[in-house]
Amino acid sequence: MLNQALSFSGLKTNYRIICYGFLLATAFAWISGCATPARQEGSEAIVKTIVIEPVGNAQSAPAADFNLLGRISIQSRNQNFSGSFRWRHLAIGDEILLFTSLGQTIAEIARDHNGFRLITAKLEAFYANDAESLTEEILGWRLPLNGLQYWIQGIHSPVTVAEKDLNNKNQVIAMRQDGWVIQYLSYMPTQPNVPAFPRVLSLNYEDLKLRLVIDNWNTE
Repeated sequence: MLNQALSFSGLKTNYRIICYGFLLATAFAWISGCATPARQEGSEAIVKTIVIEPVGNAQSAPAADFNLLGRISIQSRNQNFSGSFRWRHLAIGDEILLFTSLGQTIAEIARDHNGFRLITAKLEAFYANDAESLTEEILGWRLPLNGLQYWIQGIHSPVTVAEKDLNNKNQVIAMRQDGWVIQYLSYMPTQPNVPAFPRVLSLNYEDLKLRLVIDNWNTE
């Protein structure tokens, strides 16, 4: 059961300013970035598939910290949406800001030791114990935050069984976990001594399809 708080101090305006400038800079790249992402040579060929079992005490091993800017498109039975997002992930919590393609704030999603909180554009606050039920109830589509903190970095969650398809560069090109199918359509350019992070991901769950394009990676 979601509890609604009738007032909240408001969304963080500094994030809106940062992301609005970012949106203007990337607006013309939206169609090319989402519709026809560049693929690395040989990335479509599955060389091997591995199954990884859960790790003991995995709940105490959160994903590595990161801060990123990107674009998102959502297709489901009930809606189609495209916009942008900013996500700061830390071991102690998450903060995700969702924007329309014009930079208008849709929602803020946050995680801390008390659970998950979602604040709408009307400054209404809702709370739940998991992000998927919270976003599905309020936004109409589910955001698998517990798994996505790992998947967006090209790795699996250690909490549940995962099946991964690898290419000839030993990169993950597809993953199946928790009922989701994650496809890695392209990676960021490789840098010396730095792992190649995913750039374009497609996530499918039943009739829901999420597409993420990462424009700026910053590990913390």
